[in-house]
Amino acid sequence: MNWSEFGDPIVRSIQVATFASMFVMLIGIAAAWWITHTHFRGKSIIETVFMLPLVLPPTVVGFLLLVIFGRHGWFGELLRWLLNVNVLFTWWAAVIASVIVAFPLVYQTMKTGFRSVDRECEDAARSSGANEWQVFRYISLPLCSRSLLTAFILGFARGLGEFGATLMLAGNIPGKTQTIPTAIYVAVNLGDNVLAWAWTSSAIAISFILLWFTNRQEKEINKN
Repeated sequence: MNWSEFGDPIVRSIQVATFASMFVMLIGIAAAWWITHTHFRGKSIIETVFMLPLVLPPTVVGFLLLVIFGRHGWFGELLRWLLNVNVLFTWWAAVIASVIVAFPLVYQTMKTGFRSVDRECEDAARSSGANEWQVFRYISLPLCSRSLLTAFILGFARGLGEFGATLMLAGNIPGKTQTIPTAIYVAVNLGDNVLAWAWTSSAIAISFILLWFTNRQEKEINKN
């Protein structure tokens, strides 16, 4: 076992999880803010759609993404027409899959955080002349900092562990799209338990560090 064979899936997983967590945080925060600060008919239907990736089988999510981003998918054709880009079987496809499956966790966490913010504080800021962006930036986000941290960690961890949708959309190409979960799957099928255990231990170690860091940060927030 050489470093390239062992290290590539780990580096790729961290790369995918990092980009996915950044994108899903932006989308999740925006969606949660919109849902918690607006009222309209059909709101419950929209929220149900937002949560669907959490309960759908990963292969269903992967198939739907293939339909959208595939050779004949409307968004896939748009990307090829505008940018001459094909995301299928690239590590960006793994990022897209991770964003979709992590979105419900980030969205639900941030929605809970925004709902915990005292509306009187937001209204006081508005009455003092603050616009919605200023209320969001200087009042709501700081007051739900714990939810922000939790949402980011959940998004990163979900992206790190994503398997089914990633396998369908990005494939399992060593050195290109292979992540820790897909690498473990292949190693087990090949009977290479040593390599499978090495990647499993790496995933456990990364997850442990994330949880430990989150607990430390929460303790610091509670102290303050």
